Amino acid sequence: MSLRLRLTLLYSLLMGGVLLIFGGAAYLLVNNVLLSRVDNALTDVSDDFIKLASVNSLEKVEFRSLPDKTDVDISVQVWGLNDKLQASFGSLGQSKSAFDPLNKRTTRAGFRESSLNKTHLRVLNIPLLHNNKRVAVMQIAANLDSVVSARKYLLSVLVVIWIYGVIIAGIASWFTLGQALEPLKSIVETAENINRADDLSRRIPQLGSEEDEIGSLIGTFNKTLERLEVLFTSQQRFLADVSHELRTPLTVVKGNVDLMRRMKQFDAESLTSIDQEAGRLTRLVGGLLLLAQAESGKLPLSFQPVELDLLITEVFQEMRVIAGDKVHVHLNEIDQMLVNGDRDRLKQVLINLVANAIQYTPQNGDVFLSLANVAGQARIICRDTGPGIPAEDLPHIFERFYRAEKSRTRGHSTGFGLGLSITKWIVEHHGGRIEVNSKEGQGTTFAIWLPLV
Repeated sequence: MSLRLRLTLLYSLLMGGVLLIFGGAAYLLVNNVLLSRVDNALTDVSDDFIKLASVNSLEKVEFRSLPDKTDVDISVQVWGLNDKLQASFGSLGQSKSAFDPLNKRTTRAGFRESSLNKTHLRVLNIPLLHNNKRVAVMQIAANLDSVVSARKYLLSVLVVIWIYGVIIAGIASWFTLGQALEPLKSIVETAENINRADDLSRRIPQLGSEEDEIGSLIGTFNKTLERLEVLFTSQQRFLADVSHELRTPLTVVKGNVDLMRRMKQFDAESLTSIDQEAGRLTRLVGGLLLLAQAESGKLPLSFQPVELDLLITEVFQEMRVIAGDKVHVHLNEIDQMLVNGDRDRLKQVLINLVANAIQYTPQNGDVFLSLANVAGQARIICRDTGPGIPAEDLPHIFERFYRAEKSRTRGHSTGFGLGLSITKWIVEHHGGRIEVNSKEGQGTTFAIWLPLV
């Protein structure tokens, strides 16, 4: 059963229930009003008859005269305690049967509906007392045929209204729900088209308001498609980049092996080339494994207090040796401060940044390191005087395998574009952030912000 049909049946049942409640209330109200008018008339007549009643020596009720105004539809009977009819008036009063046989000896006054010769009656039973002694029961009856007919007519009208109301509610719900659920059909069709064509670029059009639930669902679904498209594109590029990075060293290794096989002797230059390419493959696999562990949450981080000033001093001394005479590494201002983090991973971050700066800074260039307490946070600066990064490349430098090849020459020592991705992950999982500012020809500045202990 479709959602549209289920909701239509639900709304129809709800409308039927509401109409049933209101119909029942209307029926009871009208019935009470009609009976109340009859009861008032019976009460007035009973008062008149009681005023004219008297009891003889045989304790038999007699009436001196009849009331001046008596409704022709009202009849009166007086029954003695011996179940004998003592007096009767009206068109029905001459009947030998009591208006209300069950209350011929009642001790309490009250109204009751009864039936006499297929005639519906409303009967008022009143016990008559003489000297505080009950001597008879007076039954005053009014013909209820008109009231019964009115009730039947009202009931038939309410049933017709209920039936038509449920039908109209069902039809209106069916068409209204069809329009309201139309966007859901678009969602289903779009999802089916995406499954058939593998086209994640498609989006669901907004057919109604963006503020309602379906509009929010469409917006969320489109955002999900956009994210899936980005992830799918990223995965495709990732596979292409990995394939490219693997193909180059493998081609070199295979070429050198073939060369040595043809020469039938070992060649020192070929072995060196093979060793370099094997090292590149090892670094690539290590970087990919590290990044995969990081993104899957399986890269352990051992948090403990870390003295950043000592860590930066240690990195500075190591990287100055690596830079040699090519680049001058400087340690500017440095403050003593403590952060909570994984010392080895933080050192890996600093080495990545400084190594990149040394690699892309030309001969006799400068690399500057500094550590300062700014607004209650530790700020680490790594600045170089290299060629800088083009503006169009800046938003992508933290993506996997991304390299700004226009400004940075690729060689054997060039990385794979994984270092900055790993660096960003480590910094963010230390509760910090990393920023980059660069202009072509003016160098690049990386700033790392970490919360202090």
